[in-house]
Amino acid sequence: QVQLVESGGGLVQPGGSLRLSCAASGSIFSINAMGWYRQVPGVQRELVARTTSGGSTEYSDSVKDRFTISRDNAKNAVFLQMNSLKPEDTAVYYCNAAVKRTRLGYENNYWGQGTQVTVSS
Repeated sequence: QVQLVESGGGLVQPGGSLRLSCAASGSIFSINAMGWYRQVPGVQRELVARTTSGGSTEYSDSVKDRFTISRDNAKNAVFLQMNSLKPEDTAVYYCNAAVKRTRLGYENNYWGQGTQVTVSS
């Protein structure tokens, strides 16, 4: 199996910063895209940022210029540096990875358990 473990969430004041980390472990042959999504109650989960194994990145318009996604391919890890946080960034943040477990196998999506980010004074 594949496990994604997130860390780094918490409570921060508006304008502050947080860094989220996610490490994938288990039966992994390769990982293509890794990314971060967020969800608030009653709203569909939305993409925050994602990056491919080749290094390309994609951000939602709401976080562009404030958040930075990075990745350590050797450690199967992805990070999200969040700066200039706003109350509307409050959500549960989920790590996602598109994983191949064998060379000839299919790519499947895996999710972490989520980490709460609360931006409030």
